[in-house]
Amino acid sequence: MIIWQFSEQAYHPAFQLPGAMRVTLPQHHCDPNEAGRLLNRYLDEYMLADELGLNIMVNEHHAAATCMSTSCMTTLAILARQTSRARLLALGIPLANRANPLRVAEEIAMVDALSGGRLEVGLVKGAAYELFMSNRQPTGFMERFWEAHDLILAALTNQGDNFSWEGEHFHYRTASLWPRPIRQPHPPIWMTASSAGSARGYGKLGYTCATFLSGAVARSVFAGYREAYAEAHGCQPGLDRLAYLAVVACAGDRATAFRRAEAMKSYFTTAARLDPQFRNPWGFNPVEANVRMLQAGPTAMRPRMRNGKPVPVDGSIEEYMDAGLMFVGTPDEVYEQLVRFNAETGGFGNLLMMGQAGELDHADTVDNLTLVAREVAPRLAELAEIPLDVRYEAVG
Repeated sequence: MIIWQFSEQAYHPAFQLPGAMRVTLPQHHCDPNEAGRLLNRYLDEYMLADELGLNIMVNEHHAAATCMSTSCMTTLAILARQTSRARLLALGIPLANRANPLRVAEEIAMVDALSGGRLEVGLVKGAAYELFMSNRQPTGFMERFWEAHDLILAALTNQGDNFSWEGEHFHYRTASLWPRPIRQPHPPIWMTASSAGSARGYGKLGYTCATFLSGAVARSVFAGYREAYAEAHGCQPGLDRLAYLAVVACAGDRATAFRRAEAMKSYFTTAARLDPQFRNPWGFNPVEANVRMLQAGPTAMRPRMRNGKPVPVDGSIEEYMDAGLMFVGTPDEVYEQLVRFNAETGGFGNLLMMGQAGELDHADTVDNLTLVAREVAPRLAELAEIPLDVRYEAVG
């Protein structure tokens, strides 16, 4: 299993404010000097991950105190220069919110060149609330997404003459990338899924499929991907094609690990603070998805514990652990929890680890990353060599 360090790079001093953390939070609450200090701190932690042999994942959000990373590629351009070993994953770039997908292709190619070919790229739908900042229409959202996807891939893979693009949503007289990406035919593509249906589409394409904080649903996501991949490619995908994102709080003793987990839990409680009119704009989700949510009720989107009950937003650390959202404890305990969850989901090859989240401070983050890299990662690297049923029995 490959581990990727991830942080949403939050402006956590705002967490004590009342109300929403996205869209409507006034920007005068942001002290730019404090924001700069935090952003540099998060970069230092990413650089430590590189030194420790971990890989790096960066995301982006907009108008949110929960995530100051407003451009994946800006952050990764810095890290491409300041790291030497880590693979650099942008997961992801919200395509349908971008008015200029050719610019996205240019940024991808530039960062791949800067990194010496270490870039991997997630092309994602993005959060519903961010439509209001991008001034894009929710209707026709996925049509724009897939046209932007096709244009970006055409630009990245082109080795002939320059070309023009006349699509339904985008028009270019000349498409020409300078520089071209080092990785050929293009940097590896990732996408995210929260259901078996969306995962099947990515399985057909052969892209790496990641699911975020989905708990028990991850098993059906991965199963849908495997089924479609096998139908399209005539073989089963490797574990490297599947990824799961979760919070990890590791320490030398259980009490310290739980203290760290409590500091990280505010990631969950603040992410839920969004005014209702921004949650699901008309036309953003397919009709079928909205019907399922209406039938399931207000807890439709909450991950479930093993007893089937939804995790409360302000649930206990144990409840978040039971749902597969957090892995908490000593290195041995974290390893055993991950082995069990890996078996329960059918197996995945990438752990997208939030080794920093919420209000976890720098010193605790450094120790967390160091323990995971030195005492958990080497054992997780061996998972692919052990049959899943044997792994599960060994720690059950």
